[in-house]
Amino acid sequence: MDLRFTIIFKKNRRLLISIVLVTLASSLWQCSQSNRVRTEKVIQLMVDNVLKETTFQFIDKKSGGRYSRLIDVPAEAELIPESGYNDWRYWNGVMNLAMLSLGEGFKNPKYIEFVNRQIAFCFDNYPYFEKRHTDENKWEYPFGQLFIMEELDDCGAMGASLIEIIQRDPQERYLDYIDRAAEHILSRQVRLEDGTLVRTFPRRYTIWADDLYMGISFLCRMSKVTGRSRETIGIEDAARQVINYHKYLFDQKAGLMYHNWYSDTRQPGVAFWGRANGWAIVAQVELLDHLPSDYSQRDTLLALFRRHIEGIIPYQSQTGLWHQLLDKPDSFLETSCTAMFTYAIARAVNQGYLEPNYKSLAIKGWQGVLTKIRPDGQVEGICTGTATSDDLNDYYNRPTPLNDVHGIGTVLMAGREIMRLLK
Repeated sequence: MDLRFTIIFKKNRRLLISIVLVTLASSLWQCSQSNRVRTEKVIQLMVDNVLKETTFQFIDKKSGGRYSRLIDVPAEAELIPESGYNDWRYWNGVMNLAMLSLGEGFKNPKYIEFVNRQIAFCFDNYPYFEKRHTDENKWEYPFGQLFIMEELDDCGAMGASLIEIIQRDPQERYLDYIDRAAEHILSRQVRLEDGTLVRTFPRRYTIWADDLYMGISFLCRMSKVTGRSRETIGIEDAARQVINYHKYLFDQKAGLMYHNWYSDTRQPGVAFWGRANGWAIVAQVELLDHLPSDYSQRDTLLALFRRHIEGIIPYQSQTGLWHQLLDKPDSFLETSCTAMFTYAIARAVNQGYLEPNYKSLAIKGWQGVLTKIRPDGQVEGICTGTATSDDLNDYYNRPTPLNDVHGIGTVLMAGREIMRLLK
C-alpha cells in the first residue's frame, strides 16, 4: 500500500502541490477580504464620529451659549468653535486630505462635502475674530492661523487641502489665500543660508522634522493653482528640503531622524520622536507622488526615502505598533506615528516605491492600530501636541487624550491606503 501511494504521489505531485497552493492562496485571499471589510467598517465608524462631532457652531466660554450665526452673538462673548474639527490648524488640513481621499475611495460625496463645508466655515467666520484680535498670539483666536501667518504650521497642510478643494470650487477668496501662502513659504518663511526651512524658536534657528511635511504638502501641490511658472520652483524647493533635512536630522547609526536640530550649536536634539519621523516619511511619499517621472533627482529622493523606511523597520514592536520614542521600548506605544508609517509603507508598495514584500510590515502596523480603535470608532494612544525639548522625560510623559485631533487624520489615511493594499 505504501509503495502504491508513493507511485500515485509521484505521478500526481504537481497536481497535489497545485491544490495546496490554490487552497493556501484562497485562504489568504479570504483573510485579506475579511481584513478589508473590517478596515472599511472601522473607517466608517471613525468618519461617522467625526461627522457627528463637527457641529459648525461656536460656544461662548463665559455663558456656555451655542451659536451657529455670529450675527446673534453678544458683544461680550468669548467664542471658540464647539468642535476641534472646525478650526484652521494643521491637523485640520491632514483631516481634510484624508476625507477627500476617502470620499473618492468610497465614492461618497458626503466626505467631500465635509471638507467643502469645513473650509467655507473658516473663511465665512474668520473676519469676526480678525477684527477683535488685539495682539499677535494666533493661538488665542479661532482661525488665528488663517489670518496670522507666521510659520509653516499656519498655512502648509491647510493650504494643501485648500488647493485640492480649489480644483472643485475655485473661489476667488481661496485663490487669494493660496497666493498669500505661496508668497509666505517661498519668500518670508525663515530659512538657513542653504535654503532649509526653519523656525525662530525655541532657539534661533531650529529645524523641526515636522516641518518637512508642513512645507512639502503645500509645495508639491502649489503649481495646481499658481501656474506652471511656479511648478519647477515648488518641486525643486520640496526636493531641497528632503535632501537638507536628511543632512541635518538623519542619524546613520540609528536609521532615524532627530526631532530637531539647533543652528547655534550645530547639534541635533535628544529625541527620535515617533511622530516627527512620521511627518518626515509621509512628506517624502507626498513628494514622490508629485514628482515628474523624469525628474533629475528622483533616484536620490527615492534612495533617501527607502533609507528612512529601512531605518524605522527594526523598531516596530511585536504588536505592530511603534513607540513614542522609537529607540526607547520603555516609552509608550503610540498610535499616530504607527498610522503614519503604516500609510507610508502601504502607499509606497501601492505606488511601486517599495517592493511588494514590504506589504506585511504595513499590514502588521495596521493590525497594531486596530488595537487602539475602540468598538465605537474612538481612537486611543495618540500623543498630544509636542514641542521640541532637550529633556526626554517631556516625550515620555506626554498625555494621550481620547480622539486627540493630532492623529485622527493620519489613522484615516492609513486605513484608506491599507484598503488599497488589500484590494
